[in-house]
Amino acid sequence: MATSKNSTPPDETRLDAHVDAPSTTAPGDGPADTTDPDERATSATPDKGAAAQAGHGTVNAVVPVPKKTAAARRAGKDRTETYTALRPDGTEVTVVRNVETGESSVTDG
Repeated sequence: MATSKNSTPPDETRLDAHVDAPSTTAPGDGPADTTDPDERATSATPDKGAAAQAGHGTVNAVVPVPKKTAAARRAGKDRTETYTALRPDGTEVTVVRNVETGESSVTDG
């Protein structure tokens, strides 16, 4: 999947799976950038010899890993904790925190 020096840059930057040439990026993006928010990267051992023989001064050393699968919906009732706290102005509020998700809500009183 090596690209030639004459190829036009892509419109979007994605991680490249090859390790024998520089990564291809859209103008303004860096070598390990990606425009896909779900894309994850890991470092890889580059093939510097093949890149040098092809005339490349740099080589891609970051490759994509499989995308995360969506977490299964949890069955059962969420655990919550409720406590009172004071705002900076001294007003008492009730805080409810969902232990399962980490979400919190604050109500006056």
